[in-house]
Amino acid sequence: MVNRPDTRSQRIKRHKRVRGKISGTPEIPRLDVFRSNTHIYAQIIDDVTGVTLAAASSNEKGFEESGSNCEGAAKVGKLIGERAKGKGIENVSFDRGGYIFHGRVKALADAAREAGLNF
Repeated sequence: MVNRPDTRSQRIKRHKRVRGKISGTPEIPRLDVFRSNTHIYAQIIDDVTGVTLAAASSNEKGFEESGSNCEGAAKVGKLIGERAKGKGIENVSFDRGGYIFHGRVKALADAAREAGLNF
């Protein structure tokens, strides 16, 4: 019998390990990424006060692309970068949420960098 690993619990373990080292401050907030099978979400969070400063997702009204591919993730990255620049945020620490840095997560990060975020 083949025992498949529980990939969700492994991701949560990786995420907890990363969150032990990364924390968002008012000067350098945290850019958090969550990826589901159908959508991708990004938030800029100040962990000191526990406030979400900016957010973007492929689940919003008026979002034409699919959130389950790299083009949609890139559009969300561009959107979060523009909203952060509008609030005066330039530097963030990137929290990949325990996901491997490739595919949709990498596309979102690259688009956010092109939109003007530094991390």
